[in-house]
Amino acid sequence: MNILIVDDDRTNLFIMGAIVRRLDDAEPIAMESPLDAMEWLRGNEPDLILLDQMMPDMDGMELLRHIREDSRLDNVPVVMITANTELDIRVRALDEGCSDFLTKPIMVPEVQARLRNLLALRQSRALLRDRAALLADEVERVTAVLQRQGEELVTRLSRAAEYRDPETGAHIERMALYSRLIAEAAGCGGVYALELQKAAPMHDIGKIGIADMILLKPGRLTPEEMTVMRQHAAIGHRILANSDIPLLRLAAEIALSHHEKFDGSGYPNGLAGNAIPLSGRIVAIADVFDALTSTRPYKRSWTVEEARRFMVEQRGRHFDPALLDAFLSRWNEVCAIHGGNVDELPKMIPEEA
Repeated sequence: MNILIVDDDRTNLFIMGAIVRRLDDAEPIAMESPLDAMEWLRGNEPDLILLDQMMPDMDGMELLRHIREDSRLDNVPVVMITANTELDIRVRALDEGCSDFLTKPIMVPEVQARLRNLLALRQSRALLRDRAALLADEVERVTAVLQRQGEELVTRLSRAAEYRDPETGAHIERMALYSRLIAEAAGCGGVYALELQKAAPMHDIGKIGIADMILLKPGRLTPEEMTVMRQHAAIGHRILANSDIPLLRLAAEIALSHHEKFDGSGYPNGLAGNAIPLSGRIVAIADVFDALTSTRPYKRSWTVEEARRFMVEQRGRHFDPALLDAFLSRWNEVCAIHGGNVDELPKMIPEEA
């Protein structure tokens, strides 16, 4: 352990150095000049500092202030040695970050006891900091594991939905990319956009609760069948809701709200405008666009330009105007996703935000 001693009196330096050497594993670093001490401290971190209060060029109080301005030395105990017993001097020193005082003439047993206590306290604090750092690392590791588990669960549940409706595999991949693209274009932030991409594939998970005769019907649904089909939004929400995993909570929100319309004519709750969660408003655009440009048993696939014209007509009715504008502002990337141009997508949609 290195103990820095700063005193302009060589005799005092010699005496304090001898006292320090009696401590276990302690090595004194003696300096007569406060300026030299400051220079040494720029590249070194002692375990304890002893300062004389009265010194030429720079007194102990000023040197103490400089020490405490260096964040590296925040946890280094500083002991001021003074012949002054006035209370205001001690209060000022404590306010500046002084750890303890030694009053001249010093008593060797007292000095040794105080230094041992301060060094032991510093070691204990260092152990606590190390322990806190280890705990922080462990929390980060466990959080990452839980995040990966949540993402894996979302992926597996999405695959389960694909087995019920084999046409949805490519659809959920594309609409997830569209959803992230819209979020980024709307300025939602990279973290949210990435989470939205991960959660969006769960938007139709509720279809696993819909009978095959309706879900797989090769043609348009009757009004009665459509009523049943629309229950998938609430079913999906019930499957995903109340999870401790944030990603699943976001997926539950999407499942319930992605069929709402901006003018309030959607389902299941007839929400309008900003009452519809942001995630639902984004996924609605992505879902409808991909549905329009995909082949279904009851319709041909539309061209991207046909779909674009229709969606512009629905601006402010089915779709949030600002979010639709954000979607259309990234049209080249939309077309790349639609065309399956995977070589271009990583450049347009970075993995990290």
